[in-house]
Amino acid sequence: MRDYLLTLCVTAAVTYLLTGPVRKFAIAVGAMPAIRARDVHREPTPRLGGIAMFGGLCAGLIVADHLFNLNSVFELSNEPRALLSGAALIWLIGVLDDKFEIDALIKLGGQMIAAAVMVIQGLTILWLPIPGVGTVALTQWQGTLLTVALVVITINAVNFVDGLDGLAAGMVCIASAAFFLYTYRLWYGYGIEAAAPATLFAAILMGMCLGFLPHNMHPARIFMGDSGSMLIGLVLAAGAISVTGQVDPDVMKLFLEGSERQATHAMLPVFIPLLLPLTIIAIPAADLVLAIVRRTWNGQSPFAADRGHLHHRLLEIGHSHSRSVLIMYFWSALIAFGAVGYSVHSASLWIVLVIVGLSAVGLILLLMPRFTPRAPLWAESFVPPRYRRRRRTDAEESADAADVSARDQQGPDGSHMASPVPDRASVSVGVSGVNGATAIGPRSRFADRDRADSPR
Repeated sequence: MRDYLLTLCVTAAVTYLLTGPVRKFAIAVGAMPAIRARDVHREPTPRLGGIAMFGGLCAGLIVADHLFNLNSVFELSNEPRALLSGAALIWLIGVLDDKFEIDALIKLGGQMIAAAVMVIQGLTILWLPIPGVGTVALTQWQGTLLTVALVVITINAVNFVDGLDGLAAGMVCIASAAFFLYTYRLWYGYGIEAAAPATLFAAILMGMCLGFLPHNMHPARIFMGDSGSMLIGLVLAAGAISVTGQVDPDVMKLFLEGSERQATHAMLPVFIPLLLPLTIIAIPAADLVLAIVRRTWNGQSPFAADRGHLHHRLLEIGHSHSRSVLIMYFWSALIAFGAVGYSVHSASLWIVLVIVGLSAVGLILLLMPRFTPRAPLWAESFVPPRYRRRRRTDAEESADAADVSARDQQGPDGSHMASPVPDRASVSVGVSGVNGATAIGPRSRFADRDRADSPR
């Protein structure tokens, strides 16, 4: 575990440190496209954040290759080299798209070529566990087509969800964390060495996202662009492909005597490598399918951009930018970690009850877009300012004091008594507020000029 944590930290540090210079480079080369109709941000923001993320990926692989416990992954498997080759190709296509905005069909062809490069070097699906049937071996063409399809779907699903500040990086980070827990359990708990590359990929992917998020949270200083979204989508798909079909039921000692229902529950971890990638990208994949259906129904191209994505709909019903991102985080974590928890204790009723309860909480949050929770007084220093209780300013207290003094100066018959002329300081505070930059403040110093009977 320490080696994985070290790899994660190095990847995050390199990504974080490279993002600043990459931002200046993106501004220098003009990778700051004009704001489009479907965009949410209001100011031109540089792209090319994928350059820093690719640097973090390379640094993570180099560090892992020099660690004693992880060096065997590179010696016994060619999958890390296959991942680096496919990632370099898809990253180059993304950089060109961020700068020159290449055609969508060309990007699709590049995605398929990058997936084929990984297949040629051995990163492919060899067999699948099918419920009720057992292990089904795939032919070379079947494995290639299935691998390419999974890579293309995952890349485009992540690319489609990259519409709000910090959304894609955060969702992929949550997904990779759940995937890391599952694959590490296979590798460390059951001694399945075939799960080691997928565990390494998940740790590096978490580092890439964590290192980039501080620069990408709302308001974002830089976008990852297609060079980043397609890159993290490919790494996520590579981890799923690496572990799919690698679980051996005999090694995990799942065949126990008992009823058919008990045998089905015992075999659930065998099917999870096939299902977990789908649960990880459940929300991006649902957004992808809905976008294709919506655009086709309207007579548009499936690749035509619009403002009908899930995050756009959250903004339309009244959620703020940050709140929409947190809601998407919540559902991604619920689906991904719920699948992992159910694979560990599939017969536990508590897992189901917790998932149902959290789903109800998520639905309530969706139906209350105007509700803003307030932290208690002792926790206000640990939360953002928008969640703190509003305190009265000095200007408001001065205004209230002036109202009280005015009421005290009323005569017995209710008429106002003459009050002394306030000095300049009190006038300035009372009318100009905290910043003191309004037009009323300076004019109050020369009030006699505004009188009708003034000779000046």
